Amino acid sequence: MRYIGSKKLLLYDIDQMLEHHLTGNERTFLDLFAGTNVVGNYFKGRYTIYSNDILYFSFINAKAIIENNSILRFAGLKKIGIYDPFQFFNDAKNINPVSHYYEKSYTPSGGAMYLTVENGQRIDFIRDTIDEWKFENLITQSEYYYLVSSLIQSVPFVSNITGTYGAYLKKWDKRAFKVLTMQPLNVINNHRRNRAFNENANKLVKKLNADITYIDTPYNCRQYAANYHLLENIARNKKPILNGKTRIFDWTPLKSDFSVKKRALAAMEELIKNLNSQHVIISYSNEGIISFDSLISMLSKYSITGNVEVKALKYHKYESKLKPKNNNLSEYLIYFQRKVLQRKAKKKSIVIATWHPTFKASYIKSPLNYIGGKYKLLSQLIPLFPKSINTFVDLFSGGANVGINVSAKYYIFNDMNNRINEMFRYFAQHNADEIITSIKKRIKQYSLSMTNQNAFLRFREDYNQNPNPLDLYVLSSYSYNYQCRFNNKMEFNNPFGRNRSHFSKNMENNLRLFVNRLHMIDAVFTDKLFTDVDLNTLTDKDFVYLDPPYLITRGNYNDGNRGFQNWGIKQEKQLYQLMNRLTELHVPYALTNVLKHKGKSNDILKDYIQKHNVKVVTLRSSYKNSSYNTSALESNEVLVMNYEPADKKIQR
Repeated sequence: MRYIGSKKLLLYDIDQMLEHHLTGNERTFLDLFAGTNVVGNYFKGRYTIYSNDILYFSFINAKAIIENNSILRFAGLKKIGIYDPFQFFNDAKNINPVSHYYEKSYTPSGGAMYLTVENGQRIDFIRDTIDEWKFENLITQSEYYYLVSSLIQSVPFVSNITGTYGAYLKKWDKRAFKVLTMQPLNVINNHRRNRAFNENANKLVKKLNADITYIDTPYNCRQYAANYHLLENIARNKKPILNGKTRIFDWTPLKSDFSVKKRALAAMEELIKNLNSQHVIISYSNEGIISFDSLISMLSKYSITGNVEVKALKYHKYESKLKPKNNNLSEYLIYFQRKVLQRKAKKKSIVIATWHPTFKASYIKSPLNYIGGKYKLLSQLIPLFPKSINTFVDLFSGGANVGINVSAKYYIFNDMNNRINEMFRYFAQHNADEIITSIKKRIKQYSLSMTNQNAFLRFREDYNQNPNPLDLYVLSSYSYNYQCRFNNKMEFNNPFGRNRSHFSKNMENNLRLFVNRLHMIDAVFTDKLFTDVDLNTLTDKDFVYLDPPYLITRGNYNDGNRGFQNWGIKQEKQLYQLMNRLTELHVPYALTNVLKHKGKSNDILKDYIQKHNVKVVTLRSSYKNSSYNTSALESNEVLVMNYEPADKKIQR
């Protein structure tokens, strides 16, 4: 989550500063201004955590991942047929908001540009549905906080802002076009009674003791409630009246004295004076509204040893439109001892476990039903890929099912089918709404439907006389099995998909997700033979995925009569030579292929596996039900890798 003042980069330094002061008997850790809870979560494996923040969205997050230790089962939802709330909320066909409060408040529907209309509608539906489930006792209190926090965590990644919600951008940032997707949160179970508070810190310290207290007050006059009003509003879901161009609610009760120059020092002194804690560590800045000298002088007065330890750390500042006068910005970590708390016994040894939710992943599906597409195998493939990828190369990208779902810095999609790549390049240059509007105009112009074969044939003839990428997609939408097929003259020749194929609402949703994702990544599409792609500049930080035509199957790309080069033994051997070259360059690769099919055996591949140091995983799938294969015998499909995949048993 993007959050000003997040201490994620300071965790190691905080830990190191504390380490040489601790006795080993400390049990409790108070994170007094918790924000994103990154500090409390870091120390949760060692201590009972008390998390506090005046902002409700922070409190909800603490209830979900700090106070909660449990694996959440969502048993009540299963009774109504919802086995995975994340899959349910991420499926576009389920989004049907009754209230349009957030849409009208924060999207162009109401004159604002914090979010797209689609994402505003998603927030409306998800937030109100969570409340409805809670009211109907379909989810527990912990499940409620967990789902609301998961929603809150997803919003900044699709927000049209520079970093805070003080204002929205006048032009759309490409991240805003990404469809809001909820992701599960990891939960550490430390077997302790952790607690989350939503109180004024100066009042809370009067009634709470902690062995260690971490204090990260606001540094300047920017009020966090104003900067994160949108998230706070969603968390509370009270739907108040919003004011001004920034669409902000009355946040006066959330105003912090620590962000008021005339009150900040007095507020800090009151906090320290009433603090019941032995070890205290404070984060502050040399640009803070409390001067460094004043702060240290005051802390020294309340230190039981009279000593205050200071460590200065250079860091990158969040920059608004106003450029800072001082470019030499430092974050201070300040340690002192406030009181001595007696502990009679040492801590018990506890086994710590982390719940990594395994809800079904929501993958984006290619808008094309491309022969050999790997959409159904993504849940098996992607976990086996390297976790960190600089450049992802999909050498036989086809419908781009794999690459569009991989996380990388750069992407190269290559396929010799230039017609398909032209379509993807078109999608990358136009937004989803524009594309869908053009598609619907085309459908209306030609009266295309599931039953109007004459309209389809007329449209196909016009396309072949004047090919263009958008019409190719529309044509495939009404073709048999939704496929793209060409004859040797590069004329589209797939027959009409009577009573089945049409541009459905589901296809529209898939297309929108695909296009939005395409706009979020740095990708190029090339139309080369795999032997002509230059891979010599790749390093061990990159990754090449190989999904060639399968030598022993009968996909229509194999017969040499579809306008593209045939795939035979020669090409198969050239591919293995390329794989050897990648290994020499220390570039990791993964190959999908079949070892046997319909009684046939790919002996060339089997021989390659035996003679080379590769890892092989059998994929739980077959092509026995594919339209271009019979169901008599199954295929043995495998993933071949020249690296060690994580968390998988490898079969040789």
